[in-house]
Order: sequence, then C-alpha cells, then structure tokens
Amino acid sequence: MSYSKGNRGLGKGLTDMPSFQNQSHTGAGIKDNSLFRKIAEKSSDPSLANSPKIVAQMAGDIAMIPIGQIEPNKDQPRQLFYDEDIKSLALSIKDLGIIQPITVRKLSALKYQIISGERRFRASQIAGLEMLPAYIREADDQRLLEMALVENVQREDLHPIEVATSYKRLKNECNLTDEAIGKIVGKSRSSVTNQLRYLELPEEIKIALVQKKLTQGHAKALLSLHKNSKQQLLLFNLIKDQGLSVRAVEDLSRKAKKKKHVKKAVIAHNDEEIRAIDSINNRFNQRVKLKKESTTSGIIEIKYKNESELEKFLWLLENND
Repeated sequence: MSYSKGNRGLGKGLTDMPSFQNQSHTGAGIKDNSLFRKIAEKSSDPSLANSPKIVAQMAGDIAMIPIGQIEPNKDQPRQLFYDEDIKSLALSIKDLGIIQPITVRKLSALKYQIISGERRFRASQIAGLEMLPAYIREADDQRLLEMALVENVQREDLHPIEVATSYKRLKNECNLTDEAIGKIVGKSRSSVTNQLRYLELPEEIKIALVQKKLTQGHAKALLSLHKNSKQQLLLFNLIKDQGLSVRAVEDLSRKAKKKKHVKKAVIAHNDEEIRAIDSINNRFNQRVKLKKESTTSGIIEIKYKNESELEKFLWLLENND
C-alpha cells in the first residue's frame, strides 16, 4: 500500500541489525566504498539490459540479479509505502545507483523473493534499473517471516502500531515470547509488552496514531486508562478539540482512574454564546445552561421545577413568533 506524506528519514536495513553485524559478508563489503561504487555503476548500466538473464556473482554473497526475477514478499510486515519517499529514493538511485544491497531468498532458478529492501526495489523500478545488488539467503517460510519482521522493527521511522503489529506476529506466528522478542530486537521484555498494549487502543485512536494525527506520547497517556475505551475516546476527542498537552492528558487520566470518570475541561463561552443564553432566559423566563463539549459543539440544558413549568415553556416555544 502506497501513501502520500511529508519527508521522512530513510530506515536501516537488515545488515544494520545487531544479529547480522558479525557475519562475513558485512565486513569488507560494507566498508569497501569502491566495491559498492562498482555495484552501483553496474546496477545503473543500461548495457546490462541486453545481457543474459542470469545472476552475476560479484562479491561473495552479493549478487547482481535481474530486477524482473525479483518479487515482493506478500507477507511483508510493512504495508505503508510513502510515495514521496519512494520517488525521492528513485532520484537518488538514478544519480548514485544502489548503495545498499537488498536481501532476498531464492525461490527457483530464475525467481527471488525480497526479505528486506522493498522500498529500494520499488524505487529501482521507477528509476529504470535492470539489475539489483542483493544478498541471497536460505530461508524457509518461517525463517523468512522472522527475518522480515525483525528487520522491520529495527527501523527508526516506524509508528507504534506497526512495531506492535510486528511483535504480535512474532508471538503468534513464530511462537516467540516477549522476552525472546526483546533479545532479538535489543529491547527489554517489559518494553515489548508495553509496545503490544498499543494494539488494545480503540480503532479510531490507532488510526490517528498511524496517520500521525496523535503523538505517541498522547497515546501512551491514554493507555493508562486500561480497557476503558469510553474514557479513552472522550480524552482523545478533547485532545483533538482543545490541543491538550501530553502532561494534561496524563493528569486527566490519573483523575479519571480515581474518580471513575473523566471530567471535561472547562471551555469558556464566547460573547455570542453568552448573548444567546441571555436572550433565551429573557424570552422564556427559563433557566438555560449551555454546556460546551468542544470549541464548536455543545448542549443547551433547560431546567424546570414541575410539569406545569415545562408545559408553559413548550407553549411559549410553539407560539413564539
């Protein structure tokens, strides 16, 4: 799924993960800039379009693979690909070529599946590359999922829901405990457990978090109202309407847990609203209150002592010209 948004920093790849840093192919290859310059030049060379469609070994585990032989992983943990990022990366690739190889597994003699690097793959297609440098790894479906999920959560530009979803898949599909996941991704067990709690938020709040309309700090404050979606949504609406700070949400959440309900913050009436209340009071001789729920909405409350007083008000309302 592609998505339009503002500029973001580029994430780290699989070769940046702690569990892969000590493998033989990362040593000289990553540090040898001349080698990667050579790969970049070859991957951008139009003459390769007429070369035999075979994988050309270039630097140990690094190979040049025809882009038509590479397919994305349908179970790729990352489902949002931002159009601006891809287009920006494509321009960079046109200028410099591919600097960091993607990682694939071999499906058949002429077919490879991406483990990590789908953004680079998509950008390379836009840039018109014929060949891509890649690390080829042996991985069954289970190992492919583990590698893709772990690579995904190592990125620095993920939103909390994406990270939590990857953790959940590692738990459910790879049978890993929170502690085991923590060891793999370099986090504590409690950090993994707390991250998973974001998935318990109401759907409306999770969507806002994904779309960056709600900060992680605000979402974390809402999590303190554990399994109380009504109060969480009430506070979420206050955040949207009044621009509450994280500290204010934390304070309201603490009060809500003590009093079992959230008291809405007081919003001052403007001059027009005050005039409207006075006009109704004077015209109908009735006690009217205006309760604001946000800066643009509220409730008009009319109090009466008995049925006779109510009937009088209704008669005046119907016969008022």
